[in-house]
Amino acid sequence: MNTSGSRSPRKAKGQGAERREEILAAALKLFTEFGLYAVSTRQIAQAVGISQPTLYAYFPTKDDIGRELHGRAFALLAQSLADGDRGPIVSPECLMEMLRIYIDFGLQHPEMYQIAFMSESAQVKAWLKPQDVTLSPETQSTYGVLHRELADLQARGLTVDIDPSALTQSVWSSMHGLVSLLIAKPGFPWVERELLISSHLQLMARGVWKAA
Repeated sequence: MNTSGSRSPRKAKGQGAERREEILAAALKLFTEFGLYAVSTRQIAQAVGISQPTLYAYFPTKDDIGRELHGRAFALLAQSLADGDRGPIVSPECLMEMLRIYIDFGLQHPEMYQIAFMSESAQVKAWLKPQDVTLSPETQSTYGVLHRELADLQARGLTVDIDPSALTQSVWSSMHGLVSLLIAKPGFPWVERELLISSHLQLMARGVWKAA
């Protein structure tokens, strides 16, 4: 991969107040364009217009950059879910509103979504602490929210009778499938996007909600 065409001018000493954010922004762009394995710290430094030693002063390794971006992506999704919280879910329409938050996040922040959910699995393992992923703060603030909401619906007798974890993972997989395909296959002859999203949400809600 050659990124020399996008190399920024070398920054003068002392102009680094926002350099950490510049490094993260450049890395995010390169990671999503070329993949995590293909990008080196040298190429990230070139894109920012700094030397490798300067980059290492902020992030000692590429994994440190990836770990920071991965955490930020989950934090942004968690904030979106919190901002969209409208209280207890009492109807299929309310469920669709909650699920829409996840889909909108992915489509409005495709680069962050790819870092969080579409990165190479071996690389992501290097970013995570050696603990059960279901217990990580990132997972609890995102997947955990969906699991709690669906488990609450089931406890109130409003969903089909399926194991709560299986139900949550099925719904999550369905949302991820739509978002990842729209991101990865923009050239496919999709129907109008809003029609596709609303139709997908209706199908999910009907599948989850217990028939009257």
